[in-house]
Amino acid sequence: MIDLKLDRPLAVFDIESTGTNRKFDRIIDLAILKLLPNGRTEQHSFRVNPEMPIPADSTAVHGITDADVKDAPTFKQIAPKVADALNNCDLAGYNISNFDIPLLCEEFIRAGVPFETESRRILDAQRIFHKKVPRDLTAALAYYCGEMHLSSHDAMGDVQATLKVIEGQLSKYPDLPRDMDQLDSFCNPRDPSWVDKTGKFKWVGGEAVINFGKKQGQKLRDIARLEPSFLQWMAKNDFPRDTLNIVQDALRGKFPTAPATAPVPPPDPG
Repeated sequence: MIDLKLDRPLAVFDIESTGTNRKFDRIIDLAILKLLPNGRTEQHSFRVNPEMPIPADSTAVHGITDADVKDAPTFKQIAPKVADALNNCDLAGYNISNFDIPLLCEEFIRAGVPFETESRRILDAQRIFHKKVPRDLTAALAYYCGEMHLSSHDAMGDVQATLKVIEGQLSKYPDLPRDMDQLDSFCNPRDPSWVDKTGKFKWVGGEAVINFGKKQGQKLRDIARLEPSFLQWMAKNDFPRDTLNIVQDALRGKFPTAPATAPVPPPDPG
């Protein structure tokens, strides 16, 4: 039995979804393991029809396809059961504070089912991990080099410590690439479906589409023609330079051309 003092049920849960946008993506799989104060456990699993196509890059992560969910109930249909399973529960999971809880709350709002989190205590295993295993330069120098960082926050001292850490990493991990192209790819993996480095635009069927916010899924070409004010708003805000270049080109009628390697999603089974 887990060494926790529980005064009410603790619901450990995880979500698989259509994507990583907490406001607009949808749940397709929800698993709950309830730990009760008396030591018993309860399990609840819900497969969900998200009422939207599952992107190929999401399926590549969790393995769930449109065909797997086409006969499943929608979240609105199961929302009362999910709310009942979580009734009077504290919540636990990994990275739930940043992703699972906000996404779950959005689903309940769309379903019109009350669900509040203010009175619930949250146990996030990721935050414990990050607090207990520091990831700053001092911790890295101690881990990889067995040295104390005595000149912390002195610019040259930090540079020298960073170089020692890199040397230690190359020594510890023989599988690390040794050339900068591969190291860049290792440190900054980029989704091949992204048009820009941060994925504000992505390739769908050879066309650049918006990949965030209310316009998500709409073609850049259509937005430039029908709602240029959206691109003008982007041009005035703090987006990365490569994203802004795409926006400014689109406002001038110039659109990016998909590379031959850009992924093309499978046809919608619906």
